Amino acid sequence: MPIHDSETGDADAVKDEAAHASDMPARRGGLHGWLDGVRSTRTGALTLKIVVGAIGAVTVVGGLIMVPFPGPGWLVVFAGLAILATEFHWARRVLEFGKRTLRAWTEWYKEQGWAVRIVVLLVTVAAAAAIVYFGMKAVGIDLLQLAQRFI
Repeated sequence: MPIHDSETGDADAVKDEAAHASDMPARRGGLHGWLDGVRSTRTGALTLKIVVGAIGAVTVVGGLIMVPFPGPGWLVVFAGLAILATEFHWARRVLEFGKRTLRAWTEWYKEQGWAVRIVVLLVTVAAAAAIVYFGMKAVGIDLLQLAQRFI
């Protein structure tokens, strides 16, 4: 393509033609393309690692705090590890280990009879009740005394 004498020299047209003739794959679109653009500079890559590390660490710590209480504690921990795994290889390995362990526990649990399943359920409910009781007692609310008032 001939270059015309203008301010830009039709540089955009030349770049587009070169990009179409190139054997390189096209840049990804959406979030992945944006992340690739951020990672393309040292400053962007370092900033992204710091931001992802901070968000992931806060999420994991928050999930670990929630683990003893009834609710989605482990789910939040896994979500935090998934956030960290976008930038850190060690987090990807820990996440894979956690998924393998959960899968093995689930398979073991499925193979057990009803007696073992009921025992696991009772232990889980007892642990959750004890955690709630001692957690409430730590903030000054005694659930047993409160329950005795209503009985």
